[in-house]
Amino acid sequence: MEALENADNRLVAGDVQQEDAQIDVGLRPTTLAEFIGQEKIKENLDIFLSAAKKRGEPIEHVLLYGNPGLGKTTLAHVIAHEMGANIKVTSGPALERVGDLAAILSSLETGDILFIDEIHRLNKTIEEVLYPAMEDFALDVVIGKGPSARTIRLALNRFTIIGATTRLSLLSAPLRDRFGVTLHISFYEEGDIRNILARSARLLEVTIDTDALGLLASRSRRTPRVANRLLKRVRDYVEVKHAGIISAPLAVEALAALDIDPMGLDDVDRRLLGTIIEKFNGGPVGLSALSAATAEEIATIEEVHEPFLMQVGLIERTPRGRMATVRAYQHLGFAAPARPALFPAA
Repeated sequence: MEALENADNRLVAGDVQQEDAQIDVGLRPTTLAEFIGQEKIKENLDIFLSAAKKRGEPIEHVLLYGNPGLGKTTLAHVIAHEMGANIKVTSGPALERVGDLAAILSSLETGDILFIDEIHRLNKTIEEVLYPAMEDFALDVVIGKGPSARTIRLALNRFTIIGATTRLSLLSAPLRDRFGVTLHISFYEEGDIRNILARSARLLEVTIDTDALGLLASRSRRTPRVANRLLKRVRDYVEVKHAGIISAPLAVEALAALDIDPMGLDDVDRRLLGTIIEKFNGGPVGLSALSAATAEEIATIEEVHEPFLMQVGLIERTPRGRMATVRAYQHLGFAAPARPALFPAA
C-alpha cells in the first residue's frame, strides 16, 4: 500500500493550513455570545471573566487543550475581546531563546494577554524563565558568566498567559500547575456544527439550503475548522459547475468529487483502516508496525488520524495495539470478523 499523503494537505485535517488563515479570521466570533457550542466552557468562562472585570484585575492564566481545529485560538481571542485586552500571539517552537521571551514579556502592558500556541513544545530553558514570570510577574535575568555571574529580577506588568495544546500530557507538571484555569475543548455536537455552518454561510454570502447544511455538518468530523473548509470547497465547486443555491444533491456531488465519504473519512483514513484490516487481519497491530506499513510517522497516526477514527468507533485502542472494529469492516465493505468488538455496528 502506498504511503499516506502529507496530513498537512488533507481537506479534513484539523490543523491550520495556509488557506485557513484568511477564512478563520473572517469567520472568527469575537464574543462569548457569538461563539457556538461548548456551552459548559462558555458558562464557566462567563463567570470567570465577569468576576475578574468586577475586581478590576487581569484574569488568571488559562490553559486550553483539545484536538486541532476545535477553536482554542478563537477562544483566546474571545477572552481578550471580552476583557478589553490586547493580545499578542506566538507559539512554543517560535520561542527559541530566552531573549525572545524576555522581549515579549517586558513589552506587555497591564492586563495584556500573551497567547502561546503549542505550548507543550516550549524548550525547558524557556519554561524555567516562564515560571517566575507567571507566578511573581518578574523576570530573572542572568548577567555575566561563570563565578561572577549574578541574577537580577525585573518587575513585569501584571499580564495573562493563555496556553493552547493538543497534547496536555506533554506539559510538565510545574507548568500545568501555574495555570489557574484549565479547559478541555471537546468535539462539537452535530447540531452545533450545523449552526456554525449556517453562520459562516451568512458571513461568506453563500446560499445553502437546510438539507445541505445538515449533510455538510455530518461529514465535518465534529470540527469547526473542517466544516468551514468543506463549506468553502463546496461553494467553489457549485459556483464553477452549477452557479446556484447549494442543495443537498449538489453538496453530495461536490463531496464525492472531494473524496469525502458519508462518515467524513477521506482516502487517507480509508487507507489507514484498510492497512489494519488487510495487512494485519484487523489487528491488534502496534504503532511501530502500522507506521512502517503506511510510511506515516507514529506521532501523525496518534495525533492526526486516530482521535476521530476512535471517536466514531472505527478503531479500538488495546494494550496489544490498534484494532479495526466491526463498523470499520462494514464501512469499507469487508466481511466482518467473527469476534466481539468494543464498538459493535449500529
